[in-house]
Amino acid sequence: MRRQYHFMPDKDGQKAWDVHRLIELSADLPIEDVPLADITEIDQVYWFDRDHFRPTVRSVVEHMALIEATDLAHPIILGMDGRVMDGMHRVAKALVQGHTTIAAKRFPVDPEPDHRNCHPADLDYST
Repeated sequence: MRRQYHFMPDKDGQKAWDVHRLIELSADLPIEDVPLADITEIDQVYWFDRDHFRPTVRSVVEHMALIEATDLAHPIILGMDGRVMDGMHRVAKALVQGHTTIAAKRFPVDPEPDHRNCHPADLDYST
């Protein structure tokens, strides 16, 4: 799988976490069932923006394929405030399938980001 990042804006630009590292760091965290209704990002713009990642038909179809291919057996990863750090395609699949909860691991304290003041296009996405 290609390298992926979780981004969060802050006062200096963006922070980014390497998702592979988040998976490693969350390995020993307990799994909990989280109500999908508690995931605020499902009602926010998440994958797309006006400048770089526009919701064209092609980009929506690409996300549909990712949603279909995802495996709900793997818990999503939440930050300490409940935001999704990894697993939004799994959240989407759970919604489509009519689930009301999803398995999740939650950081009690967010790990330090791998990058600060960065732009998504400037990061390495190779495997």
